[in-house]
Amino acid sequence: MEIKPIRTENDYHQALKRLDRIFDAKFGSPEGDELEVLGILIDQYENEHFPIGLPDPIEAIKFRMEQLGYNQNDLANIVGLKSRASEILNRKRKLSLEMIRQLHERLNIPTNVLIQAY
Repeated sequence: MEIKPIRTENDYHQALKRLDRIFDAKFGSPEGDELEVLGILIDQYENEHFPIGLPDPIEAIKFRMEQLGYNQNDLANIVGLKSRASEILNRKRKLSLEMIRQLHERLNIPTNVLIQAY
């Protein structure tokens, strides 16, 4: 097992090839340990070089509503009024601090997603 930092794109591709070869390694075996460490290194490289931004706040609300089987009336129960829910979903009204708190608490959407400009 030769583990080294992933510094270049070539190192990254080599690490992915090795990961593919040992993917089914048994936990606790030498190859299993290598797999675990290699996975951490690959994840760190990808986070640095291929960052994924936060989702759009309104799209996050719509997605979470779909996951929970919620409709606009359910959102109205969270933000106060049906007209307000419509305005939010149509991007005609910005989220207030209280709405962000309620959406975070009731829909479990991270606040750092909801506070973004849109």
